Amino acid sequence: MKDILQELETRRADARMGGGQKRIDAQHARGKLTARERVELLLDEGSFEEYDMFVTHRCTDFGMEKNRPAGDGVVTGWGTINGRMVYVFSQDFTVLGGSVSATHAMKICKIMDMAMQNGAPVIGINDSGGARIQEGVDSLAGYGEVFQRNIMASGVVPQISVIMGPCAGGAVYSPAMTDFIFMVKDSSYMFVTGPDVVKTVTNEQVTAEELGGAATHTRKSSVADAAFDNDVEALAEVRRLVDFLPLNNQQPAPRRPFFDDVDRVESSLDTLVPENPNTPYDMKELIQKIADEGDFYEIQEDFAKNIVTGFVRLEGQTVGIVANQPMVLAGVLDIDSARKAARFVRFCDCFGIPILTLVDVPGFLPGTSQEYNGVIKHGAKLLYAYGEATVPKVTVITRKSYGGAYVVMASKHLRADVNYAWPTAEIAVMGAKGATEIIHRSDLGDEAKIAAHAAEYEDRFANPFVAAERGFIDEVIQPRSTRKRVARAFAALRSKKQDMPWKKHDNIPL
Repeated sequence: MKDILQELETRRADARMGGGQKRIDAQHARGKLTARERVELLLDEGSFEEYDMFVTHRCTDFGMEKNRPAGDGVVTGWGTINGRMVYVFSQDFTVLGGSVSATHAMKICKIMDMAMQNGAPVIGINDSGGARIQEGVDSLAGYGEVFQRNIMASGVVPQISVIMGPCAGGAVYSPAMTDFIFMVKDSSYMFVTGPDVVKTVTNEQVTAEELGGAATHTRKSSVADAAFDNDVEALAEVRRLVDFLPLNNQQPAPRRPFFDDVDRVESSLDTLVPENPNTPYDMKELIQKIADEGDFYEIQEDFAKNIVTGFVRLEGQTVGIVANQPMVLAGVLDIDSARKAARFVRFCDCFGIPILTLVDVPGFLPGTSQEYNGVIKHGAKLLYAYGEATVPKVTVITRKSYGGAYVVMASKHLRADVNYAWPTAEIAVMGAKGATEIIHRSDLGDEAKIAAHAAEYEDRFANPFVAAERGFIDEVIQPRSTRKRVARAFAALRSKKQDMPWKKHDNIPL
């Protein structure tokens, strides 16, 4: 019996060493943790239950039968984050470069199936050289099986991808279908074709970092949601994100103890909006003053900064935030901001997370670049996302809300439940100057008349009361009381039930 137990421990020790000490040292020299170190940091201490530690590949071509490491380049299992169950897989770059074989993919598929069956999030840590060339189509088939699980799990359990090394070729499409992607600066990259192929085909000279590094994907492509300085920080932020999310689409988001008075009055909000309507202010200040303990977890902070998305808690309950940011492009909606916000709204609706929308939007960004690149269809994504969302929706208009952008930003007409406005709100088809020049075109050139017409238009429309008279605004509120009014609105909506007509699925304008 002792011999058998000793053999078990020996086999376990070999499996835990991955590709061996030399390769582990090389991983550390690059500033990267090993697959197991990452899992241990991500999960609560002692909570990890590993599966398939002894699985090996079945390839016999190119001498592969002589190199059959235990685990086959990926660590899989489940554990807890602050006591709540999650499933995890972590690719091991020290074992055959973390390359994906049929059995490697099988291990990932197994825990994804278990996650869907048992209703827990899936966290994938990617650090792989891609498909294992020696296995040919078997490796590609393995990728396809993983992709199918990503599709089936979408909207059922949260899926989070952490890119902590290379992720290239077909491998990028699995993270692309997950809900959140985090990257590590200077040590992770994602691209479909690498710099050498790009140079051969298009004659462009580009480095791996420029082509698919963290800065590229957080600022330009919007593929990634955030980038962090090192593995430790990235994993800590994943833990923080998981704390905001429900385990699956049948359970509510976790309710946390809070120590912040729901009736807290913020007098400084009465002067947040400047007297000059063209002067910007920071919408994040309002978000932090509404949130429990000022805690705001921002998503895609570096992309499309004219709109802000992320999570806060109100009375301990997770709430998704979508807010125009007057500090950037006056908070205008454009292709990038509409895509960013639509994706976030749809995630919140998938998992029953209420949505708070803070509005200060002068309209859609004009220009040939926007029109040629499809601002109509991209803007419709946000409109569609709000219109199909059946979670509780509360809207606060702080200043400008003009034209079609007023309708798009969770207006009463898109079935928002409670719509508030500050006294500084201006709800109209367009600004006073533009409206005056159209309505009183015959007086153009007479500056005195135009100024008088503009002042008249402002008095008539540049306020929230016309919309309030129509019932499109439920209440004009004091800015200082925003936290209390919003929290009470969501409290009243906790038992909300709203259905859409039966359909196989919708056809969102992609």
